[in-house]
Amino acid sequence: MPKSIAILPEEQRKKGTIKLKPIPLNQYDRTMKDELQRYSREDLVRIYRDMYVIRTFETMLQEIKTKTNYHGIEYNHRGPAHLSIGQEASAVGQAFGLGVEDHIFGSHRSHGEILAKGLSAIEKLDEKTLQQIMETYNGGLTLKALSPDASAKSGKGATRSLAVDYLIYGTLAEIFGREAGLNKGMGGSMHAFFTPFGVYPNNAIVGGSADISVGAAIFKKVNRRKGIVVCNIGDASSACGPVWEAICLASMDQYRTLWDEAHRGGLPLIFNFVNNFYGMGGQPVGETMGYKFVARIGAGVNPEQMHAERVDGYNPLAVIDAIARKKEVLERGEGPVLLDTLTYRFSGHSPSDASSYRDKSELSEWQAVDSIATYGAELVGAKAATEGDLEQIRQDVEERILRACARAVDVEISPRADLYSVNSLLEQTMFSNERREIPEPPTGTQTGAPWDGSASPEMIIPAQENPRVKQLAGRSRSGIGADDTQGARRADSSRIVAGFRPVSGQNSQPTRTTVAPPRVSTSHWSQPAANGAARSRVRDRYPAPTCPPSSVGRALPW
Repeated sequence: MPKSIAILPEEQRKKGTIKLKPIPLNQYDRTMKDELQRYSREDLVRIYRDMYVIRTFETMLQEIKTKTNYHGIEYNHRGPAHLSIGQEASAVGQAFGLGVEDHIFGSHRSHGEILAKGLSAIEKLDEKTLQQIMETYNGGLTLKALSPDASAKSGKGATRSLAVDYLIYGTLAEIFGREAGLNKGMGGSMHAFFTPFGVYPNNAIVGGSADISVGAAIFKKVNRRKGIVVCNIGDASSACGPVWEAICLASMDQYRTLWDEAHRGGLPLIFNFVNNFYGMGGQPVGETMGYKFVARIGAGVNPEQMHAERVDGYNPLAVIDAIARKKEVLERGEGPVLLDTLTYRFSGHSPSDASSYRDKSELSEWQAVDSIATYGAELVGAKAATEGDLEQIRQDVEERILRACARAVDVEISPRADLYSVNSLLEQTMFSNERREIPEPPTGTQTGAPWDGSASPEMIIPAQENPRVKQLAGRSRSGIGADDTQGARRADSSRIVAGFRPVSGQNSQPTRTTVAPPRVSTSHWSQPAANGAARSRVRDRYPAPTCPPSSVGRALPW
């Protein structure tokens, strides 16, 4: 606690009111024709392509899970599949304006987030970099599984097209637990990631990405790395303690009041609540929560209200607009930000969920305004694409998904990793037997002075001179000896704790001393009682503690 921030009675007891600002709800009102002034036709059509990739990918997963068959491909996938069918616009809109240096942490159902961010990164990276990533990541295993397709592609855009297949196949192979997956099959559906594209792990714990993403944002800020962090979590996670802990940690005043000038300012972090209106155990709006709008949470966190707003996540252009505006807020050092991105999932919580908690009429109304269908119609209406263009996109995507599925289930092309032999992948993952130094940031990824990976933490005073450290050094924590039996709170600083006595000399080693066990009173069990039967029952249930005679006078095991 700093002495520099005074808490004075005349200030704290002053009369006044807390004034809250209006929180925007679904304010985006631009048309497709308006957006053609900001974005190219190719960009706007690619948004449709990306949404359809996610829809087709997850539809394939749903059929594999429920029917063990997809277009004649038989496979029994026993792992999880938390699908986001219906939520594609929110994922694609978010990823559209993010760079590779912008990192996302996934929600409970993040296949779409992984694919959207990956497809966005593929468009932003040059083909030489893409080829290098595919050849080197995971020892080239993922690319080798695509080798027939890779050799068939040539000409302009061939590498970028191959990268799309690489992303789709690598994600699916990971979900199916194959060694050629993005994480060698060790992450699966709920822990997949691909750091070359800025995709960091999703989380099986509801709201689990919240705390982790705050740490990532602090890392970026302390080390002056470029980019922002996006934390994707569901609306129902707003009832989870770790999420509130993360929000409080991310919005601490000290970033703006106490940190040095070079690092001062809010964290570059967006808490993006993917609001599909349902949680595993309840419906936040009207049942398990009282805020009505997730965006209202920001009003209780800081004076800026976390720059909170609700965004229509059924319109990818609205999400693109919101992310662009919030990135500017973060770049000014005014983070964190809270977004309430509304969306709706057509599928259940998982394939086994029959959605008995909602009426079919409700589902039908959302399907009637399906974001993929309505966005496609807007493209055609604005003459940004023809229906023939969209049909060609759909056909191309469906062929890619079918090829990826066929390869991912084929044990010859996509075997599982060996997890049983000596020096197996499992052993290497758990016990690397390596020492890795903290690297310096890559050239061009920092905005301030170069960061020295070997630098010590900056301290106001040295740790050994800290009064609290000195005070704790003189306390007994052993639980053995006169200090504790007499109730003393302090010990002489020269006392040797827990039986260790250093030996003088250059190569000193601690020696063991004999310590008798603490004396235990048995008076509670031995005193006579008026009610002898009751005392006997207590004695039988809670026998007097004893110390084995053999332990008295013996050296402690260390």
